[in-house]
Order: sequence, then C-alpha cells, then structure tokens
Amino acid sequence: MDTDSRSRKAICIEDLRRRVLTEALEPGVYLDETELSDAYGISRPPLREVLRQLAGEGYVVLHENRGAQVAPMTHKTLRNFFVAAPMIYAATTRLAAEHATAAQIAKLKESQWAFRQAIRSGDAAERALGNERFHSIIGEMADNEYLTPSLRRLLIDHTRIGMTFYNPRRLELAAQRELAADQHDQFIDLIEAGDADAAADLAVAHWELSRAQIESFATPESIAIPLGRAPGVAQERGAS
Repeated sequence: MDTDSRSRKAICIEDLRRRVLTEALEPGVYLDETELSDAYGISRPPLREVLRQLAGEGYVVLHENRGAQVAPMTHKTLRNFFVAAPMIYAATTRLAAEHATAAQIAKLKESQWAFRQAIRSGDAAERALGNERFHSIIGEMADNEYLTPSLRRLLIDHTRIGMTFYNPRRLELAAQRELAADQHDQFIDLIEAGDADAAADLAVAHWELSRAQIESFATPESIAIPLGRAPGVAQERGAS
C-alpha cells in the first residue's frame, strides 16, 4: 500500500470514529461498503481492514453476510453501561493518579484547554469529543491492558449520549456543563498530586453529575425506575 493509500485509510478510520461518536452515523445503522469506498477513495480490502479495526475497538459490529453495523444502543447495552461506568471510571482514574507521567499530564492539560474552548463555543460535537479525549488520556495514564478496552467501549456510548448533555440548546444544563469542566481541572490537580483515593472519588462524583441526564435520555418518561438499578423495560435505541 502506497503512502497516499495509507493516508486515505487513516482519514477513513478517524472520520468514521468521529461520525459514530457524534451520531452522524446512527446507532444500529448498517454501513454500505460501496458508498464508503467511493467516499474515502479506498478499495474494498483496506476498507474491510478499517472495519475490522473499528469492530475491535467497539465502534461497529460485523455480521456475516450483512456487513458492518454501527454499534447498537439497546436496553441491554445501556443497562450494562450504567452498571459498569462508575466502576471503570473510578478504577481507571485511580491508576492514572498512580502512574501518570509528566508528559501525559501536559497532554491532559492541553486536552482540557480545548474542552474549555468547546464549552465556550457551543458546539455539541466538539464538547462531546473533547470530553471523550480527556477521559481517553486518563485511560492512557492508567496503562492497564484489561481496563483500557472497557474504557474505550464505555466512552463510545457515553460520547453518543453526551451529544444530548452538551447540546447548547439545553440551557437548563449550562450549570452542569460548567461544573463538569471544573471537575476536569480537579482531575488534573489530583492526578498531578498522585492522590489516587481522591481521584477515584472524583470520578464517581463526575459520573453522578451526568448520570441523571443520561437516565432521562435512555429511559422512557413513563418508567420511573432508572436503568441499572432495578428491573424495567426500556425501548431499544438503534437496535436492528
């Protein structure tokens, strides 16, 4: 594969990730390989390599004879999301505080600066992607081969749901969005200080800040029981 082909392949991977995270590609939709090949200027073999990589990362699901499907958001996946999120965020952040390097902390600070800019700009996609980037860097700091894949998968759904939380038209959430940004600064301080216990506690508090809004997004208004706490029935979102 020549340099130009590798470049187009890299662009394809990054763009498809972004389109999944921002819901430009809706959960559960099947991807048309012919359209993707034409759009990104790559042939089927490298495109299928891209789709296999995205499947390994949790962005798509590969089905025999049906092709690639954007990872669905079903009742089951959302319930598991609610169960796993606080545990994974707390464990990852604790390890980050124990293992972060100076270079990684600098990278996290740069990410936070960009996130603050996105909060001010009012662009929902940039806000959601900025939050995903911030927590992905914390995952890099944790450097745990068991937690990293789980965090990556968790952040895919959290970012997609976050498109609602970060929508500038949701004026009632403005204060919560500012608090979320402030908590990012606290993450940096605690990780830089190596305070693992406090960092883990903050991760849970940070999750709780958005949990109620995520529940309202994921659960029909007629159901009073939050997902992940007790049995209930919720509509599937993006299921095939």
